[in-house]
Amino acid sequence: MKISGLVITLNEEKNIEDCVKSMLLVCDDIVVVDSFSTDKTCDILEDLNVTVIRQKYLGDGPQRSHGLTYCKYDWVLNIDADERVDKEIVKAIKQLNLKESRFDSYEFRRKNIFHNKWIKHSDWYPDYIRRLFNKTKVDFSQVMGHTKIQSTNYKKIKQGHIVHYTAENYHELIFALNKYSTRQANIWHKQGRKVFLYEPFTHGFFAFFKAYILRRGFLDGVDGFNISVSKGLGSYLKYIKLYELNKLSVD
Repeated sequence: MKISGLVITLNEEKNIEDCVKSMLLVCDDIVVVDSFSTDKTCDILEDLNVTVIRQKYLGDGPQRSHGLTYCKYDWVLNIDADERVDKEIVKAIKQLNLKESRFDSYEFRRKNIFHNKWIKHSDWYPDYIRRLFNKTKVDFSQVMGHTKIQSTNYKKIKQGHIVHYTAENYHELIFALNKYSTRQANIWHKQGRKVFLYEPFTHGFFAFFKAYILRRGFLDGVDGFNISVSKGLGSYLKYIKLYELNKLSVD
């Protein structure tokens, strides 16, 4: 079975080449949906033998679903620009009998890299993500924030990793959690979700506790502590921003 690859991009010049080259090890067709990047992303893609679709950002789920219409084959491997498939995953995928598969999607372990090292705890591992699926049977959840393949008939593959280069430094880490917390708070606000003033504190504390204690973030040293703090802060910000939006809409 031939496989299509799908990636969405916005200003990913530092990531996109390595991402696509890793996908070419297993994909026969690659579609990149670009949200009008202003850097060299599209220039780089011109030399990589991929299909580039320019599309104003529709939201995470709708943007990826839009890209599916351009994928030539039923089975699709979808990864982010800051992710790579390692050789073990390539081998595992090539061993799958996708033509006769009783599953509609497959999950893989993700290896998150921060400060050039693999973070093995801190609620970052094992981090299973659904990335290979049959587009005739399942689709992405149609949400603005982090989407996922809507499937209950999937299989976990424990061979290899999708390597995720999360951030190069704490500045990028904090920038990302601030962006995503704002996005999530806006989504909840539009949905009419309510929040009590104590919830940002309780959710923030539990997110830190889960990452640092329950998921043994203390074993990752200083980075583990700071990643756990960022987990707590990210959760706190989602709820406090929602509280602020709700209060402003009433006032």
